[in-house]
Amino acid sequence: MKKITAAVALFAVTAFAGAAFAAGPETIELKASMGKVTFAHKKHQGLVNNDCKKCHEKAPGKIAGIGKDWAHKTCKGCHSDGKKGPTGCKDCHKK
Repeated sequence: MKKITAAVALFAVTAFAGAAFAAGPETIELKASMGKVTFAHKKHQGLVNNDCKKCHEKAPGKIAGIGKDWAHKTCKGCHSDGKKGPTGCKDCHKK
């Protein structure tokens, strides 16, 4: 009986960890020349209806083509279009 309980517990922990890993981290911190940019990954997932390809080339994965031009077009562009979220330099870039 102990082996079955241990196996079930191990399975539950593994399944939970896999689900948590797939969801990604709670927050993401990116280094930029004007200061670090931190954003709530989980919140953004909900805002794009879990359509990971809005930000990621391959989901899950790194943000596609990250760089100043990409970030300003994609992130700032989305904030401007949706009239939500920061669009000013100091709103995103923290020293």
